[in-house]
Amino acid sequence: MTSTTAQEAILSGVMDGWKAGVDAHEPQQVASYFTEDAIFQGLRPYTVGRQGVVEYYDAQPLGLTADYRVLETRQLAEDVLLGYLSVDFSFTDRPPVKVTLSIVLGRIADHWRIAHYQVSKQD
Repeated sequence: MTSTTAQEAILSGVMDGWKAGVDAHEPQQVASYFTEDAIFQGLRPYTVGRQGVVEYYDAQPLGLTADYRVLETRQLAEDVLLGYLSVDFSFTDRPPVKVTLSIVLGRIADHWRIAHYQVSKQD
């Protein structure tokens, strides 16, 4: 993989699945896009593993949706990709929360999965 277009396509493929799970309030679906030992840092203390991802998204309110925009990608190794994104989380009853998201994807067999996920709230 040498082109930014290819990197963005991989990142978008994973993030589109993540977004579909978030928008449908399907925490198990969201977690399926993470590695078994993923480090996950939402806006609460971090967890390790898919179960922490499930619990985090299960606790989110119904009607939560996510819209993302890829800002940067970097290939760190043949099977490792860094993504930096802007994400707007929208709610039915309060203003959106804007975050920047840094993720590391790893290729496992023929699938790319999130191995590290960390958000920072935008002002």
